[in-house]
Amino acid sequence: MSTNKSMVSRSFWSIIVGGMLTGMGNGSVFGATLMCLMGRGGFDNWGGAGSTAYDPATFTGFIDWAMIVFGIAFVGILVVGLGRHDKLERAAG
Repeated sequence: MSTNKSMVSRSFWSIIVGGMLTGMGNGSVFGATLMCLMGRGGFDNWGGAGSTAYDPATFTGFIDWAMIVFGIAFVGILVVGLGRHDKLERAAG
């Protein structure tokens, strides 16, 4: 096993899968909280069928996009965290 590769490059798929699953899970909790607090509120259409499920003007589309954004944010957090951890490991080793 090559120790020259960075921790981020060795963990690529773990970062993608773990970050998206964790982030989208947190995004769904955000959506459930939003639904409990405001109901459908200002959304004329709930979405949910076909392409309206990803239209941010619909309630479901807004929640789906929130989940995607949370997932991408958690991937970024993992990349930064593992990159810094790798830098510390290399400095200590």
